[in-house]
Amino acid sequence: MANTGVLPFVRGVDFSSNDFSEGKFPESVRLMTGIQWLKLDETNLTEIPEEMGKLLKLEHLSLVKNKLERLYGELTELCCLRTLNIRRNNIKSSGIPAELFHLEELTTLDLSHNNLKEVPEGLERARSLLNLNLSYNHIDTIPNTLFIHLTDLLFLDLSDNKLETLPPQTRRLANLQTLNLNHNPLGHFQLRQLPSLMNLIALQMRDTQRTLNNIPSSLETLTNLQELDLSQNDLPRVPDALYSLVNLRRLNLSDNQITELSTAIELWTKLETFNICRNKLTAIPASLCKIVTLRRLYLNDNQLDFEGIPSGIGKLSSLQVFSAANNRLEMIPEGLCRCGSLKKFNIIL
Repeated sequence: MANTGVLPFVRGVDFSSNDFSEGKFPESVRLMTGIQWLKLDETNLTEIPEEMGKLLKLEHLSLVKNKLERLYGELTELCCLRTLNIRRNNIKSSGIPAELFHLEELTTLDLSHNNLKEVPEGLERARSLLNLNLSYNHIDTIPNTLFIHLTDLLFLDLSDNKLETLPPQTRRLANLQTLNLNHNPLGHFQLRQLPSLMNLIALQMRDTQRTLNNIPSSLETLTNLQELDLSQNDLPRVPDALYSLVNLRRLNLSDNQITELSTAIELWTKLETFNICRNKLTAIPASLCKIVTLRRLYLNDNQLDFEGIPSGIGKLSSLQVFSAANNRLEMIPEGLCRCGSLKKFNIIL
């Protein structure tokens, strides 16, 4: 890279997909003293280049898909850093300096798809964090201290780890809007903290060993919840607590053991997408036809026959997708012909 007087005025550079292995990182980067964002994705980096220590105005740094095992080096000097994305590396918990979390401007941290076996030491000091992604690691415990000060968190992704429980302090995340716990062995976790997360908009609990015994009896405080994923669990019916979620827009209950739906589903007056594929349903209650907001209905791989589809389904004036493949339907349910918005239907036997 040419050493010119222009470099101090550069505000952002995307170096992605270059080969910066074996000391090939351009030394002239140290002259980009005014740079605010830098992408170094897929550049074969094995360590943090020392030239980055000069980029004191850097706010956004992406190091996705490299070969980093540790973050010791210059990152702790970047006092303006707001976003740090280190997804898909080989970072170990011992390779992250606690000083990194002293950066007062850091609001977004992505450490997903790494080799973390525990939460990095000192993470609880990153008090400005709004978005935290620790998914696809090997973390089996969340320390009690983590959420004491991270009370501004809006987005938290802990999916695809080895978590069996969450600390009581989780209830302190009163501002949290998205919580992803997918694919964790949380069978003994009772979710008692869940009703305290009153600003929650999206909750993903796919494959978390949910049963009727480990879901709170009441979720009526979650008045903002719009998206819920409880797929790939062991539910024989819809938990009663779910019927109090009157603002649900998207509900995924696929891959459970559900044999019937209660007439109370009519309480989901704002539901737009309902996925209950791969269960054991033989009939859909007529009260479903009162959910006039419903746009997408997925019923694949159940045991529904023609009589199991309510005749009033034509009242679903907003329905755009009806999918009921691999059931016992021998003909198109007559009511579907009255769904004026229908764009796609699938009843392949």
